[in-house]
Amino acid sequence: MKDESNFIANLKDENSRDKAFEILLDKYKKPIYWHIRKIVLDHDDSHDVLQNTFIKVFRGIKNFKENSKLYTWMYRIATNESLNFIKNKAKKHFRTSEEIMKYQTEKLKEDPYFDGDELQLELQKIINSLPTKQKLVFQMKYEQEMKFKDIADILETSEGALKASYHIAVKKIKKEIIKNQTF
Repeated sequence: MKDESNFIANLKDENSRDKAFEILLDKYKKPIYWHIRKIVLDHDDSHDVLQNTFIKVFRGIKNFKENSKLYTWMYRIATNESLNFIKNKAKKHFRTSEEIMKYQTEKLKEDPYFDGDELQLELQKIINSLPTKQKLVFQMKYEQEMKFKDIADILETSEGALKASYHIAVKKIKKEIIKNQTF
C-alpha cells in the first residue's frame, strides 16, 4: 500500500501529476474499458464513457481520501458513469434502460468489435436480462474475476449481499441456458 500512497501523492502533486496520470492510463485504460464495455455493450459508447471516467478521475483525484484502493475507486466511477450513460441514453430515446440494453444486445452480432459466436451472444442476452445489480456482480466476479471485497467497495454494498446476488444470478443463468437448449 505504501507504493500506492506514493503514487496517489504523485497524482495529486501538480509537478508530477501529468506523468503519474500517463502511468495510470497505461495501467488501467484497457481493464476499465472492458469493464465499461460489459455494461454498455457498444464499442463507441464504451470509449465515450471511458473518456468521461478518466476525466472524473483526473479532476477528482485531489479529493480522493484513500479509504479504498485506487482501482476500486476508479471502477466505482466507471460503473456509475456507465449506468448514468445508459439512463441518459434511455431518456434521450424515450425508452427504459432495459429497452436500451435489449437493443444493444441485439446489435452485438453486427458489432465489428464483437468476436463471439452464437453461444456467447446467447449468454450475453441472458446476462443482460438480469437485474442491474445481479448483472454487475456476475460480470465482475465471473467474467473479470474480482474478489467480493473489491466488488463490495466498487458497488458500495456488503459482501454478503453481493454473494447472494451472485448466486441468484448464477441460478437464473443456468436456468435460462437449460431452457434454451435444443436437443
